[in-house]
Amino acid sequence: MKFLVVTKQQLLILAFFIAFLSIFFCFYTSFAQKPEINNNYILPSSSQNNFSMFNLQEDLDAIYSSNEKVAYLTFDDGPTKIATTKILDVLKENDVHASFFVIGYRVEEFPNIVKRAYKEGHFIANHGYSHNNSKLYKSKNSFISEILDTDDSISRAIGINDYHSYIFRFPNGSKSTKYSVAKKNCKNYLKEIGYSYIDWNALNNDSIKKYSSYELLNNLKNSVKGKNSLVILMHDTIDVSKSYESLDSSIKFLKEQGYSFKTFYDLVQGQNLK
Repeated sequence: MKFLVVTKQQLLILAFFIAFLSIFFCFYTSFAQKPEINNNYILPSSSQNNFSMFNLQEDLDAIYSSNEKVAYLTFDDGPTKIATTKILDVLKENDVHASFFVIGYRVEEFPNIVKRAYKEGHFIANHGYSHNNSKLYKSKNSFISEILDTDDSISRAIGINDYHSYIFRFPNGSKSTKYSVAKKNCKNYLKEIGYSYIDWNALNNDSIKKYSSYELLNNLKNSVKGKNSLVILMHDTIDVSKSYESLDSSIKFLKEQGYSFKTFYDLVQGQNLK
C-alpha cells in the first residue's frame, strides 16, 4: 500500500489557495446580490459617479430668488386616466413641457400614460409610492423604500433601467407643520440616496376646493403677482378641481406676461446627473 506524502510547503500552498478562494467567494457574493434597504443604503448605480458633484439642491432653492421670468409647471399625485391624458394634450398643443411628480402605485396602474409623458419630453419626478404619510414617515427604511420603489415603477413604465429623477416632492410640501420633525430627518436621508427636493411658490389652489376654470385661472394670477421665477403647483387628478380645464388659458396668460417654460431636466442635465 502506498501513502501520499505531503510536505509542509505543499500544505501551506494548499491553505493559501483555500483562503484565497474563500475571500474571492465572499467578495463575489456581496457584489452579485442586490443590496437591501438599510441604514447604510448604497446609491443607485446611475448616480454613483456623480454624487460628489451633487449641488442640485442649491440650484433648486435658487429658483425662488431668480430674476429670470421662467415658469416650471408641476403636476402632483398622478398619473390618472382622465386628468393626466387631458393635461398632456393641452401641453402638446401649446408646445410646453412640464414636470410630473408621480405616485408609485399609480404609475403601476397607468404605465402607458407615464411612458407617453416621458416620450413627449416631460420630466418624471418622484412623489413617493403611497402618498400615505403614516407609511412614508414610519422609519428611515420606509421613507427610502417609498422613493426607490417609485423609481423602480417609473423604470418599468418608461423602459429605462435604474431611472433616478434626483428630485422628490414631499406630499403636502416640505414646510407643512404635520410630520415636521420627520421631514427634517428625511431631508438628510434624501442626500444619502442622491436626491434633492422642491416645493412651490405659486399655485391655483386646485386641491383646496372645487373651483371653476375661471376661478382657477384667477387664483393663479393672484398667486404669481410680483414674482419672477415660478414653480407652479397643480394636480393631474379630478379629486377636487380640474386643472386641465384652465391649463390652456393659464399657459396663455403666463406667455402674455413674458414667462418662458422649463422643466427640471434643465437643472438635472446642467449637473451632468442624467
